[in-house]
Amino acid sequence: MAASVHSLRSLERRTKQDDPNRVPLPSHRHAAPSAPWPWIDLQDEVDPVQLDNTAPPIPDPCDHGTSCDECWKGYPQSRFPNWTERQVKKARIYDAIHHYSRHQDCIIHHVDVDDKGFFTDAAKFIAVNGREVETWDAIVHETRPDNLRVRCLFLEKLSGPVLQMLGAKYNIEPFFWSSSLSWIPSRFQEEIFPKEGDHITVTLTFLRSTADEEAIARINKSTESLASQIPTLLGSQKIDTHAPLALYSNQRLLSLDLLSVHLIRNIDGSTIISYHPNLKMSTTTAPYLHTRIRFAGQSVYWQSMFQKSPDPTFVLLTFIWHAMYAWDEALEHLYEHICSLENRVITTASMPLTQELHVIRAHHLHYSSLLDDFSKNVNFIKETRNPAMESPMISESTRKDSRGLLDRECDTLLAEIKRLSVELAMQERRLRNVMNLVFSSVNITDSRYMRQMTEAAVRDSAGVLFLYPSIVMKQIAYLTMIFAPATFVAGIFGMNIHEINPGTLGSLPHYMAVAIPLTIATIWIIIAFQSKYLFDNDESIWRRFAWPFFLAKRMFWRKSGQRGQDEKEKKLLESYSISSQEAIMSRQFLDD
Repeated sequence: MAASVHSLRSLERRTKQDDPNRVPLPSHRHAAPSAPWPWIDLQDEVDPVQLDNTAPPIPDPCDHGTSCDECWKGYPQSRFPNWTERQVKKARIYDAIHHYSRHQDCIIHHVDVDDKGFFTDAAKFIAVNGREVETWDAIVHETRPDNLRVRCLFLEKLSGPVLQMLGAKYNIEPFFWSSSLSWIPSRFQEEIFPKEGDHITVTLTFLRSTADEEAIARINKSTESLASQIPTLLGSQKIDTHAPLALYSNQRLLSLDLLSVHLIRNIDGSTIISYHPNLKMSTTTAPYLHTRIRFAGQSVYWQSMFQKSPDPTFVLLTFIWHAMYAWDEALEHLYEHICSLENRVITTASMPLTQELHVIRAHHLHYSSLLDDFSKNVNFIKETRNPAMESPMISESTRKDSRGLLDRECDTLLAEIKRLSVELAMQERRLRNVMNLVFSSVNITDSRYMRQMTEAAVRDSAGVLFLYPSIVMKQIAYLTMIFAPATFVAGIFGMNIHEINPGTLGSLPHYMAVAIPLTIATIWIIIAFQSKYLFDNDESIWRRFAWPFFLAKRMFWRKSGQRGQDEKEKKLLESYSISSQEAIMSRQFLDD
């Protein structure tokens, strides 16, 4: 039994992991380098070979020059020896390196931001599979303009060699790749060099609204009314907050999306690496975000900040604004759907609708936690100072103005997140109100049905009593007539009198002497207490016991009254007869 339960749970876990439309469950304990045992759970054993390794924990950095023997091939173990092969496999990095799609080339989209804030050189680099030597040479020996401030890299269809090459060149912490591949919200700072720069990673999950093409096609194929076109799309869905949420009222699909950015801040030029997942679901693609970031460079408001501040963190904020836009649109569409549900509840209250409300509320609670994490990421960006801004190459006034601008923009983002949280709380209250309305409607409907059933039962019972009284009474009379003689004879033969049972002391006269007076006394007492037709309710008990006298008196009066009534009727008939004869004689006289 235990084995079968374990097998069922394993099958369910594999099914969820293999679902292309569902993001993996995040393991938050493996989100940042602060965890000293990367991707080693409590039941996992520590690799004894690595435990006994006497090599230095931090290898010497590679200059990627002539002495470099393709060091990227050993990444991440070449730069992070504590990441053993078993840990790399568990973190999904091994699959990303060895089990990628080899019939598709990895494309790296570029956006360059110069020292004047202009967004230029919107080019792309194609890493052709099978040409890893050329790709490594292009990545490690890339040339940058002298006036370059930030270079943004958007990774489309990331391949294993490109992952290793970028990780080896920029010395990227493997936690960035593991958090990105496993959709684990994370934020951390590492590789801190005072007055030179650092590395910061921001990985967050946000909500995005897309067109539900399947729902639109399903509705377009139908020719029925709108009420029949949208019975409910969520009736068949399970409560799975990591799966997409279908909104049938506006044909939208609320799904989770990933923003994973690794910012390398350096006084000599910064780099932003944006990872984009290769899932079979509608997530933000590298070309799409590449275009959005390019277009943000044409904003007059943002261009003024790019020109005033050399801090590359402002470019990172434009990535955060993409998630903000997605959140706002998604909650707007969710609000429209909740309003549609309120209108439906007024006209109908069914069990599928109740299930749908529970599914939406479960997703709603998950969205609240994602918004809280979103706010923490913005606070992290605000509070994590750029060490490169402390360089003597940057003036104090520029440093102060940059700090003020960054605080202002982060506060604006936090205010927007707070607005979204308030809106989400308002939707939660309205959703709870809809659920209460559904339950009230269901209770009212059940009460109405129960009343109708009770009335029908009473009506049916009354119908039986009024339609068939004679039949019931006749059946009782027939049964009494059949069994009464036998009961009477059985009672007689059971008497202990010597006429029937010789040897007994009793006799028939004795029986009659006791039975007749007792019967008379019983009848006397019963009629005395039940004589409502003879006496009023306030008559005394002694007057009631004299009921035979009053009964005889009433019978006598009734008989005398009947005799007098008969005499009156007789006199009336006689007078009527005389009057009739006189009328006939008068008519004859007139005729003559």
